[in-house]
Formats: sequence, structure tokens, C-alpha cells
Amino acid sequence: MQRRSVVSEYELLEQALEEFQRRSGLSLVFGGIASEDGVQVTALRGQLTGTMAGLHVRTERGLGGRVIAERRPQLTTHYGKSRSITHDYDRAVLGEGVRSLLAVPVEVDGAMRAVLYGGQRADAPVGDVSIVPAERAAAELRRKLAARDAVRRAREQAELARAAETKPIPLPIAQLEQLRESYAELRAISADVTDAQLRHRLEALEHQLLGIAHPEFGADSADRPTLSPRELDVLGYVALGWRNASIAEALGLTQSTVKSYLGSVMQKLGQPSRSAAVTAARRAGLLP
Repeated sequence: MQRRSVVSEYELLEQALEEFQRRSGLSLVFGGIASEDGVQVTALRGQLTGTMAGLHVRTERGLGGRVIAERRPQLTTHYGKSRSITHDYDRAVLGEGVRSLLAVPVEVDGAMRAVLYGGQRADAPVGDVSIVPAERAAAELRRKLAARDAVRRAREQAELARAAETKPIPLPIAQLEQLRESYAELRAISADVTDAQLRHRLEALEHQLLGIAHPEFGADSADRPTLSPRELDVLGYVALGWRNASIAEALGLTQSTVKSYLGSVMQKLGQPSRSAAVTAARRAGLLP
């Protein structure tokens, strides 16, 4: 069976712009993937002249460059006359007849990944009505990029493990710990993913990581105890040595809810403590 390729950043950017334009009703939306020194416009919707295609916006230059530098949304209602930005890109922007322009950053794990823009050619400013859809589109793009990153890391680790594996042997401790961290991260991300197709792909990767950690178990072992998805999420972080407060914050739960899940896990596995429950879960092939 041929493995599906991971969706590219550029495809995710196109999807985000399509949704942004649909929600905002703006005549022009565009965006680009961030690089070390700025962002290059790679996707446009509603362009008339083509002057913005491939435009390289450098950090601190223009509206987008200011967004990259300050890491927060920016809006100018009179682009050509604005004194708060440099005008390096006037020819391209004004060539499209843009009067008002907004830009919203997309960050993942503290790293700048993309910038979304929305432009208005009419005299009316963009305003809050369009900023809200832009921020929502940016948030959704952020989630999808984070999920994509996790998928790629998991695949890379799985491929490294397969390449080094000639027969079922225990993984080196350092590699096993990385695998366990990736597994916990994948489960946390999966809980926030609403796209059914993407969620299914993440779950397949989780099973793949379990198979690497426990080659002695089949994909569907009927003898394994059954834990709920959230119980596995909580126990996965316990296995990494996390405290209840940190687990609650990572999963968006209260500490009392985390304690409740742990109590249920210990009861199902017949173990007196959280550490014993982790050991039992690993022996049963429920955790890597």
C-alpha cells in the first residue's frame, strides 16, 4: 500500500486563504511562508495585476515585515499614506489598488511560519469585521502546521527505527524516549484536531509508533486492557514524568479531572500507583 505524502505548507496556506476570503468577503487576500529574513508571497486570491506574486517581504520592511518583527497583527487603513510602516513595496501593493491592508502572523512553537494578508480596494477600512476572520484563519493554519510537523517527526523517527531494525530488538534508551515524547505529543494534538481525515492519519501514526516500541504485539491484540483515549493521553504524559498540573495545562483539563483519569487507569490496570500503571501499560503494549 502506497503511503500518502504529508500535505505541504503551501497547500495548507492556500486552504487558509480560501477560508479567510470566504469569511471576510475581502476582494484580495494573500500570504506567504516565512523564511530566515522575511516572507515570500506564494499564494494570492483576487489579484488583478500580478504585481504581488513572488514578492519578498523582508523583516521590519512594509506592513508584513513589521508583523514579523513584532509578532502581532497590524492594520493600516490608508496604506499609501501610512507613517507607521516603510514603503518599500508600494509599487506592488498600490499597483493592486489597495487602500486598506491588514497582516496577521502565524507562529508555531515560537517560530514564525507564515503571514496572512487581507486587502480592501474600496475607501472603507478593513476594520474589525475582517480582522476576526484573519485571526481565525491564522489560528487554524497554526494548528494544521503543528499537526503536520508532528506527523513528519513521527515518520522520520519511525523510518530511522525501521532502517536500523533487522529483527525485533529493544530500541536504544535515547531513541525510545524520543519515541515516547512524540507519541504523547501526537495524542495531545489529535485531541484538538477536528478534521476527520487528518485525525485518522494521526491515529495511524500512533499505532505505528506503538508497533515500533512493541514489535511483539500484533496490531489488534484482544488480550490488552482497554483504556479510553483521554486515559491514554494522561498516562502518556505521566510516563514522561510530568506532574498533574503540567498535564492538565497541556490537555486543557483541570487537575481534578487528571486525577480522576489516573484513578480510573489504576483501577482498570489493577495497579496501586501511577508509576506501576505506566509499567503495566507498557507491558500490555498500550504505551511505547
